[in-house]
Amino acid sequence: MSRPECQVWTVMLLLGTCLLYCARVSMPICAVSMNEDFGWNKKQSGILLSSFFWGYCLTQIMGGHLGDRIGGDKVILISASAWGFITAVTPLLSHISSAHLVFMTLSRILMGLFQGVYFPALTSLLSQKVRESERAFTYSTVGAGSQFGTLVIGGAGSLLLEWYGWQSVFYFSGVFTLIWVYFMYRYLLRKKELVMSLGILAKGFSISKQKKVPWRQLFRRPPVWAVIFAQLSSASSFFILLSWLPTFFKETFPNAKGWVFNVIPWLIAIPTSVFSGFLSDHLISQGYRTITVRKLMQVMGLGLSSVFALCLGHTRSFCKSIIFASASIGLQTFNHSGISVNIQDLAPSCAGFLFGVANTAGALAGVVGVCMGGYLIETTGSWTSVFNLVAIISNLGLCMFLVFGEAQRVDFSSAYEEL
Repeated sequence: MSRPECQVWTVMLLLGTCLLYCARVSMPICAVSMNEDFGWNKKQSGILLSSFFWGYCLTQIMGGHLGDRIGGDKVILISASAWGFITAVTPLLSHISSAHLVFMTLSRILMGLFQGVYFPALTSLLSQKVRESERAFTYSTVGAGSQFGTLVIGGAGSLLLEWYGWQSVFYFSGVFTLIWVYFMYRYLLRKKELVMSLGILAKGFSISKQKKVPWRQLFRRPPVWAVIFAQLSSASSFFILLSWLPTFFKETFPNAKGWVFNVIPWLIAIPTSVFSGFLSDHLISQGYRTITVRKLMQVMGLGLSSVFALCLGHTRSFCKSIIFASASIGLQTFNHSGISVNIQDLAPSCAGFLFGVANTAGALAGVVGVCMGGYLIETTGSWTSVFNLVAIISNLGLCMFLVFGEAQRVDFSSAYEEL
């Protein structure tokens, strides 16, 4: 891929990641208003918020495997079409019957199923198309779309919520996703290849066996388990904060403006994500060992970020809470230049598959973590326990990665085992 072409793809994938998070965060943004409309309590809200991850964890490995086989760009486009449509029609589900929680939960599960393939397919695409010396910066730039999307939906969504009601937030996210899909299909993807890929999927995934996953070779290596466990920890911690921070600010500081606490932490996270990628690639170019740089990124992304999460649970000042939340979310973006790129270090030939395995573990932990967050708030009446949970999960993953993490390739094998 030429540099100009790579730049265009980077911008479009950044927008795609942004829209993915716009759709994903629509429900947490609207949770308080929907609770009031439908009479849900914290436990029911926790079930709804966590249901996304029930679907999300089921398609991670499939998304990475398909990305390695037919191309991550095609997998991304197909999934975006589906999640954009589901988001746009979600408000209509409230008119189907009085069982609002059931239908909303089903829509979130479907959302998770289709969004689950995105990051594994993205990892596969970047590992195949981007030079090793530029991976951290490219991945961090595209990954900044998660913060940018949360920022956009936090700002625009809060205003839409105030002016037009919670339904408008879903319409906004869904329609813009479908517009992005149209431009990707119209100007960047080869339509013939996309049609061929759809034909392959329609036949039951009978994809050519030109690439095989050395899965036994991979799972005998401690560095692989270290990166999986670290990804589990980072994903779970991030999902807990993503799901519960809007409710935390809304209930702890009821007079605060939603566009402030839903925007500032994610606004800070965008430059920190890009900076982490630049810093990582720069340190490696200066001669520092790759694994040393990856571990440094994780000390920031899991260790230091958890310190600010703990601080968040021990203050009643709105200003300090914004600072602590911004620091914790911003530092978590260093994970993009740590474990996320380390997966590509270890197994570039099947990075999508391996990321799918790691993110499946993270999604499963996210289900448990988000539900547990709702349970802890309901039973203890304190948000401190939720942020303590985030810190514990983060530091367990950091310790595992510091001890066992490596950066040498482990996907070489003389006898590949087929998945």
